[in-house]
Amino acid sequence: MADLPDEDEYDEGTGPQRRCVVTGQVRPKSELLRFAVAPDGTLFPDPGHELPGRGIWLSASRDVVNTAVAKRSFARAARRPVVVPEGLADRIEALLARRCLDILGLARRAGQAVCGFEKVSAEIKSRRAALVLGARDAARDGRAKVQAMAPGVPVIELFDGAELGTVFGRDAAVHVCVSPGRLAQRLKDDAALLAGFRG
Repeated sequence: MADLPDEDEYDEGTGPQRRCVVTGQVRPKSELLRFAVAPDGTLFPDPGHELPGRGIWLSASRDVVNTAVAKRSFARAARRPVVVPEGLADRIEALLARRCLDILGLARRAGQAVCGFEKVSAEIKSRRAALVLGARDAARDGRAKVQAMAPGVPVIELFDGAELGTVFGRDAAVHVCVSPGRLAQRLKDDAALLAGFRG
């Protein structure tokens, strides 16, 4: 990767910001997708902001990514030829979903995530819920019941029950709750990005 640093824009209220190369909107880094270009010109999604070099930033939306590919926005931003992988938007969706489930797995192992209606209800009633996840393929009335118990608590409905179940060693999980902390915030941030691809 090239070793040019990202150019910071800063807002005292939200911290470092970046400009989407497609829409021109300036937003906090956590709300945008970062991409990096390898020395051979290959484009890599970098949702963790970990790869070296100057980043190329996009709004977290399937439509924006597809527009960037169609209009060759990555090459223009990098000022060099860029090799864009096939099915980039689908790759990003899969990468973000994996990141979210990995974070949820870390939270479970740290004792900060539980699943099942009774356990989730108990966490909500004890005011230990920072996030609630509901399986998007579950019955609407069951999900609504949990949401009604947790007004003001963010609810994520981006995963199937089978996806959530893999984190807890079950065939499926319908209701999940994550306790306050760094992992809950990371999951919330990455889920917000994923929503632009699965919303």
